[in-house]
Amino acid sequence: MKQEYAIQWLEEYAIQLLEEYPKLREFMPTLDRPFFNISLWDHFNCVATKVTAGRFIPNEFEFVEGELPLSTLPSVVAAIVTYYVVIFGGRAVLKGSKPLKLNFFFQLHNIFLTTASLLLLVLMIEQLIPMISRNGLYYAICNIGAWTQPMVTLYYLNYLIKFVEFVDTLFLVLKHKNLTFLHTYHHGATALLCYTQLVGTTAISWVVIGLNLGVHVVMYFYYFLAARGIRVWWKEWVTRFQIIQFILDIGFIYFAVYQKVAHLFFPSFPHCGDCVGSTPATLSGFAIISSYLILFISFYIEVYRNKGTKKSRVIKRARGGVAAKVNEYVNVDLKNVSTPSPSPVRRRKI
Repeated sequence: MKQEYAIQWLEEYAIQLLEEYPKLREFMPTLDRPFFNISLWDHFNCVATKVTAGRFIPNEFEFVEGELPLSTLPSVVAAIVTYYVVIFGGRAVLKGSKPLKLNFFFQLHNIFLTTASLLLLVLMIEQLIPMISRNGLYYAICNIGAWTQPMVTLYYLNYLIKFVEFVDTLFLVLKHKNLTFLHTYHHGATALLCYTQLVGTTAISWVVIGLNLGVHVVMYFYYFLAARGIRVWWKEWVTRFQIIQFILDIGFIYFAVYQKVAHLFFPSFPHCGDCVGSTPATLSGFAIISSYLILFISFYIEVYRNKGTKKSRVIKRARGGVAAKVNEYVNVDLKNVSTPSPSPVRRRKI
């Protein structure tokens, strides 16, 4: 009853506002324009065209393999290899030098990625709301009709940002911070993942990209605040969002892979139909996401099964539940951390 009363009150209040301020009708959200009846895509197209002097017009963009930066496999592999050579070679070269602070540039880097991620996320949501509302979720993740020109444009811009994110590791090297396998592997693998899905026309790409953009808005803004010396209560939620993103990615991608495999090789199996995307893109996406799953499982085994190891004892000191322990697992430097003593065995008195 209380809920129905609240809804009725809101409806009456909205009608009253519209009567008093007729101009508000112009900003009433619609299915095609969910953000205050404003076409964010049209504004983005106009601004991007002016800023680039017509060199990049979002409405006219086409992804043509071989004609755009980082649009071929050799160029992508070369960029990823260069990334690893620079960070590991740079760490070896700078081993005897003093760590650099670079706090201003670190803040600038993080606020740029926060803003860019938020912009792409909002533009993508504007495209997805009418698509899913009219055609359903299965259409949006498996039908070629979901591979629209605006979405491809956003996919490519997001893909380019993956290479900008390589600078994250460069800051760690210059600051003499610890480089973990998960961090360095994730950056290279994610860039490769975005490339394979872009050339393979997998409509489900928006799920992984959208979730990733949402996490990055929060994560890079947190890094910006931390660089400013501002402490926030939601620090642990950064890692929690990463875990939630990973779980949702796994669920959606495994569903799509099953649909494609069943459609192509086992048509007698129960399935909804084909899932658009090339077979190499499907298999590479499955492999990379599965590798993330293996890393997460290895974390669980190392911390909760191998109880006597140094890493297990160090990580278990972290407070705040699983999310905090995952964060500690990623960032802990075993060479420079004290080993906690094992808990004393309590003997019962007879």
